[in-house]
Order: sequence, then structure tokens, then C-alpha cells
Amino acid sequence: MIPAWVLVAAGVLALAQVALDVVALVDLAKRPVGAVAFGNKWVWVAIIVFVNLLGAILYLALGRRRTVVSGDTPASTGGGAPASNIADELYPRTGEEDAP
Repeated sequence: MIPAWVLVAAGVLALAQVALDVVALVDLAKRPVGAVAFGNKWVWVAIIVFVNLLGAILYLALGRRRTVVSGDTPASTGGGAPASNIADELYPRTGEEDAP
């Protein structure tokens, strides 16, 4: 019979592994190839998936390179629309908010 605390610890570790894997894989998918160590995303996918908990930790600690953001381009828009227009694009004005 396995003690209850061992089952709880295994469950917590499994949940942490899945959460870290998802965070690492989503970050890897969004990151450009130039901002990934080794310059190859497939290598990191294999490391994250096959090295279990340690693979995601390695990617998050060592696999991401810092990207340099110029002062001209807002980081959140990826070089598209200026940051001041983001809210207008997401939530267009209807004209009703100006009415008293």
C-alpha cells in the first residue's frame, strides 16, 4: 500500500510538470527562431517533452535569448500598429460614450 502523502506528492509533481511543459511550449511557439538558443525550435520541443520536468526548466532558464527592442517599435505590437491604436482596434468607438 502506498502512503497518501506519496500519492499527493506525485500528483503535485505531475501537475507542476504539465503546467511547466505548457508554459514552455507556448513560449517557444510565440518566440522567433532567432531568440531561441541553438536556433532550432524542434530541438527544444524534444528537450521539453522528453526530459520531463527538467526539460521545461532548462528551456525557461537557458533556452530563451533576450530580444532587443528598439525605441521606435512597441514590443507588444510586434511592429504592427502603434500601441496607442491597440485599444481602438480591439474596442472600436460606437459614438454612444460621448452622449450625456
